[in-house]
Amino acid sequence: MAVRIEGTPCWVDAQLPDLEAGKRFYGELFGWTFDPERDEALLDGRRVAGLLPKSDGRMPTTWTLYLATGNAGTLATRIRAAGGQMVMEPYPVGPFGVLALAADPGGAVFGLRQQGDEDGFETTNEPGAFCWMEVYTRRPEAVDTFYATVFGYLGRQADPEEEGRDAGFDYRVWSPPGSRPGDDSSFGGRAVITDDFPAAMPGHVLVYFAVEDCDEACAITTRLGGRVATPPFDTPHGRIAVLHDNQGARFAVLAEPADAS
Repeated sequence: MAVRIEGTPCWVDAQLPDLEAGKRFYGELFGWTFDPERDEALLDGRRVAGLLPKSDGRMPTTWTLYLATGNAGTLATRIRAAGGQMVMEPYPVGPFGVLALAADPGGAVFGLRQQGDEDGFETTNEPGAFCWMEVYTRRPEAVDTFYATVFGYLGRQADPEEEGRDAGFDYRVWSPPGSRPGDDSSFGGRAVITDDFPAAMPGHVLVYFAVEDCDEACAITTRLGGRVATPPFDTPHGRIAVLHDNQGARFAVLAEPADAS
């Protein structure tokens, strides 16, 4: 089994108040099927995500991104030393390895997953599967330093002109350590929570799923009882929308440009 690079996305899951309603929603939206013996979503028989019943009704309904690690305990120590916090200390989960939850200095919560017998995603970057992640923060300098220190992320600032944004656009694209930073190696980025966002919006991680047609995904979401938080818009990387499922979990969809290879 291949060992994933530490800090790279390896799994996503959502804890839902009504698991069966969630399965119907995502099954129709993404074409997922579900393992009857595990809390896993499958795309053409391959693991792509976890859907679980919410164990604590006081917790928010949200998608959680997990980053790979070879040793969750050691990584937890580094996270605290770099100014982050452990929300949930590492705990074993049988064949899934060891899981933990942490928060960066801006308050964005993410998971850690130490590889077990089963190694997270079996496919990514295709319609119906995870394709990108973004950390939203009000403390970009502290967050940039945190992820570079803890995970060795290699960052480059996105060019506002190339992205079709104004001169104040602040977005950092991340690539794993040992790579050459660029579109071919990037897996996510850091965005700033500006005054354009609700004043109460906290730091958070936004999970992206690939789709063939962004507008169709929005229409399906609305029909199934979800809502469109950010209507579809075009970027050099594809057409994007931010959605909420029928129980409030927030995520984004991305349809690559038609001429993308």
